[in-house]
Amino acid sequence: MSALSAATSTAPVVRELQPALSFPPELLLKAQGPASGIKAAIFDVDGVLTDGRIYLGEQGESFKAFATLDGHGMKLLAQGGIVPIVITGRDSPAVRRRVADLGLPHAVYGVKNKLAAAQPLLDQLGVNWEQVATIGDDWPDLPLMVRAGFACAPAQAHAEVKAAAHHVTTAAGGHGSAREFCDLLLMAAGQYAKLLHGHLETLDGSGT
Repeated sequence: MSALSAATSTAPVVRELQPALSFPPELLLKAQGPASGIKAAIFDVDGVLTDGRIYLGEQGESFKAFATLDGHGMKLLAQGGIVPIVITGRDSPAVRRRVADLGLPHAVYGVKNKLAAAQPLLDQLGVNWEQVATIGDDWPDLPLMVRAGFACAPAQAHAEVKAAAHHVTTAAGGHGSAREFCDLLLMAAGQYAKLLHGHLETLDGSGT
């Protein structure tokens, strides 16, 4: 047996995978946004990237739990050409560490007026509100949601926020709602299948 045939016979067979995830066509149309596609996505932290609970230590330090599914989804979003932005009303070392670990360059912490915080970032990116998607769970997120081209709310969000959303995720905050949001945006942008197939070649979920 030649070296070439030996190498060929031991090469692994990679099965062709088709996306198992799907969304209704009308939802995919909404998630494309009303203009030239979604270019940026704004994420709240408490109640979206976490379950909203805050654990306080004896010295007043706060602890938060994040879902690795959400983290990888935000990385995929960036790879698909949609810029992830984190805007949160609270500030803590835990949140800053999480954002840094994910390599997200656009984040604003401890702001009361999320709209005022978002506008300079969008101006810097050259993105208008029709090209923005956002996900939030409580009243401080409403100014972003009513301006964004596409707005989502986690399953446990406040009733007023759900009413303002184009889509309420099946998953709750801190339990995959942000990943569902990312998957939906990527599928609507036609990037989901390409990213999935790319992971069959270089599957690496480290750092999520």
